[in-house]
Amino acid sequence: MPPPPPVCPETIAGGAALDEVLACLRARRPVFHSEADLQHGFALAVGEVAPEVRCRLELPVRGSGASEYLDLLCLGPAGRTAIEFKYVTRKWSGTAGTPPEEYALRGHNAPDLARRDFLRDVGRLERFCDREDQNGLALLITNEAALWRPRQRGTPTRDEEFRIHHGRELSGTLLWAGGSFPGNTRVLRGAYTLAWRPYSRLEGASGEFRCLAVFVTPGPARPRPPHEA
Repeated sequence: MPPPPPVCPETIAGGAALDEVLACLRARRPVFHSEADLQHGFALAVGEVAPEVRCRLELPVRGSGASEYLDLLCLGPAGRTAIEFKYVTRKWSGTAGTPPEEYALRGHNAPDLARRDFLRDVGRLERFCDREDQNGLALLITNEAALWRPRQRGTPTRDEEFRIHHGRELSGTLLWAGGSFPGNTRVLRGAYTLAWRPYSRLEGASGEFRCLAVFVTPGPARPRPPHEA
């Protein structure tokens, strides 16, 4: 049997454009109660945009040497996409959506850890996307403006190399606090230019939500880093 054709690197399962999926999702769900709520809503939007794509939530990843789960795997006739989600919020409450729902978001108050964890997702996807017909997508939706804005000049912070603001370019080895915490080191095989896009605008303080999407192209298998064991 011939090998599967390479998946188109910036589509979901080789067929659904991310912008179409986000537009569908935004129309019904401008905000989410939790990260699990986002995962479920996104899977429904993929199915609406591309009915031929099948979605599997919380899928175990075999052969990794330890128990790992992927947030979402999208399976289509033209390819597969592994997706990891992050939903980081500041405190916000209000009514949104169709039909209207009441929301009361809590504040995570740790943008440095949000950056670290998002880049961990990118690194995991680089390991998972070890077949030609599977790409990856790390998706972050947030109303925490500190994540998309560049840091003002001043003393470098411990997460200086983990900044994910608009226009940032990331590649290679990223050290936390200059390498003082080896467990937080991230090693990326790819190079990524980060581009934030609007997601939704709701009433009140912290009502602006933006989205960061990083696609990971298929590549050779990479061993699990010691700090992620």
